[in-house]
Amino acid sequence: MGLFSHRGAHRQPAPSTPFDPEKQEAVIRCSICTGEKVAGFRDKAGGRFTEVMLIRTPEDERAFKAAYRLDTVKTIY
Repeated sequence: MGLFSHRGAHRQPAPSTPFDPEKQEAVIRCSICTGEKVAGFRDKAGGRFTEVMLIRTPEDERAFKAAYRLDTVKTIY
């Protein structure tokens, strides 16, 4: 079933996922082909992406921002 096989698991970010704004930026990675959106953190130095949660609704995006106290999140393709 993939990474988010449990119903509702995509709605809350894992509290153990660390975020260091000095070394990472919060982004939503959006697939050009499918439109799937995944919120996470991209390393500023190497560009490595750490997936945190699947974004299916505007509420999911708001929950991600609230969990990490973010005002805005950049979308990348």
